Amino acid sequence: MGIRAELHATPTSNGRYAFYPACYSMSKDEKRAFCQFLIDLKVPDGYSSNISRCVSLTDCKVFGMKCHDCHVFLHHYLPLAIRGLLDKNVCEALIELCTYLRELCSKSLHNDDLKRLEKSIRLTLCKLEKIFPPSFFDIMVHLTIHLVWEAKLAGPVQFRWMYPIERYLRRLKSYVRNKARPEGSIAEAYIVQECMHFCSRYLHETETRLN
Repeated sequence: MGIRAELHATPTSNGRYAFYPACYSMSKDEKRAFCQFLIDLKVPDGYSSNISRCVSLTDCKVFGMKCHDCHVFLHHYLPLAIRGLLDKNVCEALIELCTYLRELCSKSLHNDDLKRLEKSIRLTLCKLEKIFPPSFFDIMVHLTIHLVWEAKLAGPVQFRWMYPIERYLRRLKSYVRNKARPEGSIAEAYIVQECMHFCSRYLHETETRLN
């Protein structure tokens, strides 16, 4: 069919075939440089978790990132890390996708910006389809084209994402001391927490962990 001729198997002199890497694949040295960038990355306190803990320089792998880590990685770290490591067309398509998601998650949204983003994501997905194999395009990649329409209906993303709820569920999970009665442990610890809040606010001479 003549599709992506640069990836076709090429016969060699010894009767075998040579397969060339795709434009989006990295060599060992490029993977090591990518991981080294993440290890050396320094961010303000509380901005994200320590991303260097999720990077293995020996295996050249990134693992164990939480949901918020992936969020920050896709918005800010990935566009910086891939510059100079991948082909220009690949970097351009990935950076456009990261920029689209970062602008969509901004604190304020305007109709003109949403219309621009709605047009740009179509072109970005077309660029990605020209680069990556069909197995890359699952339902999660397709859903990016509907995020602008969702933002027009529901407003800014920060008022409806799950990060505050996930943090609060983690706090409730830390209250469990008796694993046979988790609901009772959570209820008891929640009452104690409310009592400490009450004492710290209304009883001026009482010391609690909050004051």
